[in-house]
Amino acid sequence: MVGAWPLLAVLVVQAALSLRLVRADTAFEDEATYLWAGHLQWAHWLHGTPIPPFPAYFSGAPVLYPPLGALADSIGGLAAARILSLAFMLGATVLVWGTAGRLHGRRAAFFAAALFAVAGPTLHLGAFATYDALSVLLIALAAWFVVRAGERREGTGWMAAAGVTLAVANAAAYSSALFDLVVLALAVLTALPAGGRVAARRCVVLLIVLATLLTAGSLAGGSSYLTGIKQTTLARVAGGDSPLSVLTHAWSWIGLVTILAVCAVIISWASREGWARTSLLAVLAAAAVLGPIEQAHLHTLASLNKHVGLGIWFAAIAAGYAVNRFIAAAPAGRNQALTQIACVVALAFPITLGASQARTFSTDWPNASSFLAIFRPLAGHSTGHLLVEDAAIARYYLPSGSQWQRWSSTRNIVLPSGASTGGPGSAAGVTGAGNAGVFAEFITRGYFSFVALNFTDTTALDRQIAADLRHSRHYHIVDVVPYGIEIPPLGQGTYVIWRYEPR
Repeated sequence: MVGAWPLLAVLVVQAALSLRLVRADTAFEDEATYLWAGHLQWAHWLHGTPIPPFPAYFSGAPVLYPPLGALADSIGGLAAARILSLAFMLGATVLVWGTAGRLHGRRAAFFAAALFAVAGPTLHLGAFATYDALSVLLIALAAWFVVRAGERREGTGWMAAAGVTLAVANAAAYSSALFDLVVLALAVLTALPAGGRVAARRCVVLLIVLATLLTAGSLAGGSSYLTGIKQTTLARVAGGDSPLSVLTHAWSWIGLVTILAVCAVIISWASREGWARTSLLAVLAAAAVLGPIEQAHLHTLASLNKHVGLGIWFAAIAAGYAVNRFIAAAPAGRNQALTQIACVVALAFPITLGASQARTFSTDWPNASSFLAIFRPLAGHSTGHLLVEDAAIARYYLPSGSQWQRWSSTRNIVLPSGASTGGPGSAAGVTGAGNAGVFAEFITRGYFSFVALNFTDTTALDRQIAADLRHSRHYHIVDVVPYGIEIPPLGQGTYVIWRYEPR
């Protein structure tokens, strides 16, 4: 395969499959939260507007991706913010092409790029306005830097660049730190042919730059950032999903690439290519399971389809090597050409599978259009406080969302000062349900002008709040709004809206 035309073809297919998802659904809660926070961050920078303590509960630095996403959102709404993520993921595909090409040749680069580009999680992140696509791009760039240094004896500049990029990636998404060791291993293994001292020196430079920047960033951010890192990453509360279910779901999304990556390790070992090459392929293959194993340990399926995206990037490089060796094993000439064509045609399977999975990922939450249409005038014509179960969606879409002190969720209550109360206990993490007793107290006081519950995320608390509202003489149901799609036998979800009407 000559030139960059094969890469261009891969990028076109990837872009087309992700673009069809850009308007597949209304914003997911995470998308709404980060874009809304980005707009508030800009208002804070430009006008000194007070903002919530985002660093204390965000799983990435709120000053990095959210403002970038908000800029795109200001230009073209949610679609533009999602297209920004597509640009990040296309960049990651270019980097997997470049990295695999340097390690294993142009043909391996094509198949590595193709397998990564059409994977379901990749296509989904290319139409999902969160920090995940940015973190994939930055980790990929850091890996390219260390591989770019190659066997040359002087690679200090490349290692410094990789350290800076890793630090920014870790700040953008704290969970990406899991892959720092993979990049570090690549730096050592690709430098070994130049000598052990060269490899050790590169390792030290990379670690010093990374550790210095992360330490400086933590000190500059202060205690709120340290709290956010602890609650969302280091001491994240475990969920209720079984490890087997986590691994089973992950396997259905990344199984093909993982099998090919493992085959690459076996081929290299059987061919006696040297322990450095085989170890490098083993590291790349192992990266595929880092995310699933971590989430299996935490017993949670939440965001699993996003967190496997980084592992796929590394494993695809090994998978490309395996396909390349399979083609090279065919007799030179016509037979090898036919084998190569057959492998290209076989990509129809991962393309079809990835497109189907990505569609499911991108429509796996209720459409909020009907609820927003009803709640918009209620929130807009009121100046009181609002309690909404999934407040992030309404805050993002409605103009009154900029008045963040008015909005509370069933996670916590926001006071007029901007401080919070009624949040989850420490054992529930930052996503647990709020304190039912505190909510009852505020309902008794008539603190909320409107209350909207959908009885899904915090079901037990919702039922208690609904009971408190029914016992009150001042709260009355004003609307029951269908939302989402019909899910037999559960039926269609509904938002129940109460209004405070003092007598």
